Amino acid sequence: MTELKRRTLLGTLAAASLGLPDAEATSAGKVVYWHHFTSQEEFAGLKRVMELFATKYPAIALQQENIPNPEYMAKFTAAVVANTRPDVSMVAAERLPDMLAMNGLVDLTSRVNAWSNKTNYPDDRWKGSSANGKIYGIPAFTFVDWTYYRKDWFEEAGISGPPKTLDDFVTIAKKLTDPSKNRYGFGLRGGPGGAAYLIDLMEAFGSKFVVDGKNAMDKAKVLAAVKWYSDLAVVHKVTPPSAANDGFRQIMEGFKTGQTAMTWHHTGSLTEIVRFFKPGQFGTAAKPAGPAARVARLAYLFNGIMKADNIDAAWDWISFWGETDPSIAFLEETGYFPASTVIAKDARITGNPLYQAAAETIGFGTLPPAFVGMAGWSQNVVLPEFQKILVGQSTAEKATDAMLKGLDAALN
Repeated sequence: MTELKRRTLLGTLAAASLGLPDAEATSAGKVVYWHHFTSQEEFAGLKRVMELFATKYPAIALQQENIPNPEYMAKFTAAVVANTRPDVSMVAAERLPDMLAMNGLVDLTSRVNAWSNKTNYPDDRWKGSSANGKIYGIPAFTFVDWTYYRKDWFEEAGISGPPKTLDDFVTIAKKLTDPSKNRYGFGLRGGPGGAAYLIDLMEAFGSKFVVDGKNAMDKAKVLAAVKWYSDLAVVHKVTPPSAANDGFRQIMEGFKTGQTAMTWHHTGSLTEIVRFFKPGQFGTAAKPAGPAARVARLAYLFNGIMKADNIDAAWDWISFWGETDPSIAFLEETGYFPASTVIAKDARITGNPLYQAAAETIGFGTLPPAFVGMAGWSQNVVLPEFQKILVGQSTAEKATDAMLKGLDAALN
């Protein structure tokens, strides 16, 4: 008996013992999954989901491969060009247009529409993985942007609560900064992944990005956003000196070790923060409002299929994320919200006061902007131009001009 037949038989027997339909155990073979998880908590969550998957689908050999986020689109592109695609790829909404432009994903519309769990997802959950009436991915979990703040420091300084506006944010950050104690008001992410926060601020100051395929950025509003954000470091000096290079790991460590009073991230890092602090030491809050809007992202992370060689097994993997047990397991390890409204009603979420800020954010949060060229523009233009300001090699005015010019190039 071949190994594949043996594992398929084991899968059928396991399905029978669990009372599952045979269809759930007939898929077999190897499935390669590309993702860009970063933290220890994310890897722990993935491990638990994979263990649950192996129990239910013993005939499928699942292999995970981590691709660093800054390199993800380059690796994705190379795999498509060389026809060395993995079976399944993580899909971020802002990257979908680029992925589809190179024909990198399989149309899953018919499978999704026939999926019994589809009704657990409101229509907006599919927006980030859909284009031209077709669906290319299943929501795996949700990023809800918010603010972490040192509640104990706020109380010591007589500050009544987290900032509601950007003006309040600056005032509080300055009050809580004391360089002589290596203490700063805000942990700014100017390194890898930092472009997203500046792009959010551009929208909070009232600028659009792309309308009807054309550059719709308002230079004055973009400049105001770039200046406000860079001034935190170069004028007000409420950020650590390392801000220009600080990525996820650095802003987390800065907050945990008492270097920063506030930082911006999302619900996915909550478990790490909870494990480190004592109860009452920190709090969560919705992000402060800008002059034009209060902007925070509800970024649904999707899993899509890149090739149809073993599509049944690949489908089993991506649809598995929509079931209760793996979603709760991932939540327990990471703090990531499930994308399913049914699972989001679980008492482990509704009974946790730290999630109140996330519930508030869901009321006004929006998807990140998505257009062809978005990933390259944000990573290769927005971020390095912003970093130049932070290290004294440019100005907000010059950086803004370069960002607008870069978007024109990305759209042409």
